[in-house]
Order: sequence, then structure tokens, then C-alpha cells
Amino acid sequence: MCARSARGPLIQDTRLERVSLRPSGVIWDLGNVLIDWQPHAAVAAGMGEDEARRFLGADDFDFMAFNQVLDGGGTWEEGEAELRRTHPHWVEHATAYRANFPAALVGEIPGTVDIVRELHDAGVPMFGLTNWPDEFWPHAPRRFEFLGLLDDIVVSGTEGFAKPDPAIFEIAVARAGLPAADLVFVDDKQANVAGAIEFGLDGVLFTTADDLRAQLRDRGLPVSPPDL
Repeated sequence: MCARSARGPLIQDTRLERVSLRPSGVIWDLGNVLIDWQPHAAVAAGMGEDEARRFLGADDFDFMAFNQVLDGGGTWEEGEAELRRTHPHWVEHATAYRANFPAALVGEIPGTVDIVRELHDAGVPMFGLTNWPDEFWPHAPRRFEFLGLLDDIVVSGTEGFAKPDPAIFEIAVARAGLPAADLVFVDDKQANVAGAIEFGLDGVLFTTADDLRAQLRDRGLPVSPPDL
């Protein structure tokens, strides 16, 4: 689309052209976008509700940082050995999470899997990119049949890189076989969305299924409008 300046020459409006181009595919985060991941449920299954709250809310231990190391390819054995050295009083709680991990996979996030099914029915290529420990990954495809609608899933713990490391975006884009600029990336963490945008993807921060529907429709993707 072109616009004429006040002085006469035509100016190419590349911003409008980019907006008008429909994305070629979608890359999905899984945890808390498609799958409701609640580590509290796994710890509570082994230690009880009170101990799970105490562990996950501890001032002296950051479970999410511990888990991020596993997401990035660290092994449980390495993580547990470090935990025994630095925080031995939390080892039993962490091992309860490992032993009861399937309980942490509470179910589907309401509404988003419906979007996956609509896009699949419309023939839109879709991929997964998840921060997930390699050891725990087999539980997901056994539990959630809709993951079979994705053409490929990149698992951080298997690859040895976790979002928002640019290396994991490079792997995901290469396996998708499409230009980064033609792919929408959906994630519930701002840092991951920012990293995706810096890499060249069209990043969307997930908040609700209705908001996501509106954002995908704005990009020309074939999903029904959100409920009003």
C-alpha cells in the first residue's frame, strides 16, 4: 500500500503491508497455555497441601529456578545432588514432585485447545515449543491426545536449551520449515514472548482464550470470534 506525502512522492507503507499478511503457522507454548500445569498438585500428592504450600512459597528456595535448570537439559540426578548440598530440608518435597509429576498436569486450559482444533481443521500448520524436562515429557503425549494435532513439538529438556534462549527459537523455526516472520508464537511468559520477538517471530502474550482468539483473528487466522 502506498501513501502520497505532502510534497508529492509516493511512500511505501510497509507497516500496513506486514499487517495485511496472514501468518503461515502457529507455534504454541504448552504449559499454562494449552496444558494446566500446577506443581502444587504433584507436591501435595506426596507431602500434603500444607507442605506443598510451604515448599513452593519458601523464601530460601526457588522451585521455578530449580525447574528451569531441568527445562534446560539438566538431569534430575544432578539437580537432586545440588539440592542435597544446598537445601537438604527440601529434598523430600522435590522428590515428591518428581514421583507424582502426572498429578501436576491438571487438564486442558479452557478454550485454547478449541483454537488448536479449529486451526487444524483449517489446515494451518502448528508446532509446539515447550520448556519441559526431558524425563517428564512422555507423560504429556500419553495424557493429551490433542498434542497429536501439532506437526512437531520441540522439548527444551531434550534439546538442552530453554526459552528464552535464542538457540531454542532457532531450533523450533528450523523444524517448522517456515520463516520466523511468518510464524505466530504464543506463550504465557513475557520474557519468552520478548525473546521470540527479538528472534523475529510474531510473539503473542497469552492471557485468556478469548483474547487470543481476537489477536489471531486480527492477524487473519481462521478462528471463530470470541464469545461476547
